Amino acid sequence: MKKVLITTLGCKVNQYESAAFKAGFEDAGLTVVARNGKADIVVINTCAVTGSAGAQSRQAVHQALRKNPGAEIIICGCYAEIAAGELAADEELQDRAYTLIGNSEKDQLVSRALAGPSDSPKIILGDIAHAKEICRLPVRRFGDRVRAYLRIQDGCESFCTYCIVPFTRGPSRSLPLAEVIDQAKIFADVGHKEIVLTGIHLGNYGKDLPQKPTLVALLDQLTLTTPEVAYRISSLEPLEIGEALLTLMQRRSNIQPHLHIPLQSGHDEILTRMNRRYNTEQFREVITLCKEYLPDAAIGIDILVGFPGETDAHFAASKAFLQSLDFTYLHVFPYSIRPGTKAAGFDKQVAKRVKDERVANLRQLSEEKKTAFWRSQLGRTWPVVVEGRRDEDGMLKGFTANYIAVTFSGPDDLLHQVVPVRLLELKETSVRGERGA
Repeated sequence: MKKVLITTLGCKVNQYESAAFKAGFEDAGLTVVARNGKADIVVINTCAVTGSAGAQSRQAVHQALRKNPGAEIIICGCYAEIAAGELAADEELQDRAYTLIGNSEKDQLVSRALAGPSDSPKIILGDIAHAKEICRLPVRRFGDRVRAYLRIQDGCESFCTYCIVPFTRGPSRSLPLAEVIDQAKIFADVGHKEIVLTGIHLGNYGKDLPQKPTLVALLDQLTLTTPEVAYRISSLEPLEIGEALLTLMQRRSNIQPHLHIPLQSGHDEILTRMNRRYNTEQFREVITLCKEYLPDAAIGIDILVGFPGETDAHFAASKAFLQSLDFTYLHVFPYSIRPGTKAAGFDKQVAKRVKDERVANLRQLSEEKKTAFWRSQLGRTWPVVVEGRRDEDGMLKGFTANYIAVTFSGPDDLLHQVVPVRLLELKETSVRGERGA
């Protein structure tokens, strides 16, 4: 029986797609091995969102070649999409046959692998810039996790000046509403308790489909069709969050009160240079509206520091703006040059030392905001989706509906279940709780 190793880098969409590959190989009778296992077929699902992500993707390819010298190598994902020339020139790939599969052709990956290796490299990229439909990649089960990712959309047309993704993922394409519901039912039937809706530009869901269903309409049907499953929304652009969505979240107990909203900069001048289509005042209004409808919701914010031209004054104003907002945590990233993007050619690049200082500064702010939010929830009881493994201290662990990391004691039959937990005490990286009524 042939063995397959799947290595996944990058976003939740890649993770969903790799789960589809796993299901396809297993349905064909192959065994998918864990990380570092020996394999006859190795799939590397790559990322290219930053220069360092591209370097990590190359490193993953090299590791696969060394650890599995006789294996069939299949490279797919965003780095494969834009770096076919770099891979062809890679010395470690010179004497190896491999297959390169682009993002618009990922639905062919399993069948191509099962057809067997060739004597020379095979390049199956397709035309991502003109892709019309999302790849159909059904998943039977999302591993042994209590939480599953469901990719409902692919592609992006925003063309932020720092981002390569529109060139690697192509235009926005959506999975038809009925197919999303069918996949959700599969996840519900096999016992997943929470489904995270994912996409490259999630808020664009449905705009390319004939009936133009909205994300709100999709959530409405999903939550009614599978009421036993909780839904979490992965990330939405600021201007895609309005009263219709928030009203539905308020009314449906199986939509988790958690929103992740990319800001990227707290200064309007930098937002304009980034080609972000909102200003700080609009962003403030969105956060205020979220808290009006969902006062206990967790709100995460993405921030990109050290963008070309970001001065000390810009950064200070951006931090002051963030301090004034009612949010829960930040995801802070230093800007790095991504070849092929407009910003790669901008002048006034910020020194690495300065970027590192700014990242540390905002991560400290994030810790302060998170601690304040967690403290505000002490004494409350929330449903917790319990993970399938205990922590290093033998405690059950999971996340509340509003995304607070929780540990508590209890028997093994609570693993993979949803349990009410009363929040008692702040710990370093979580909140200690007790099973509630």
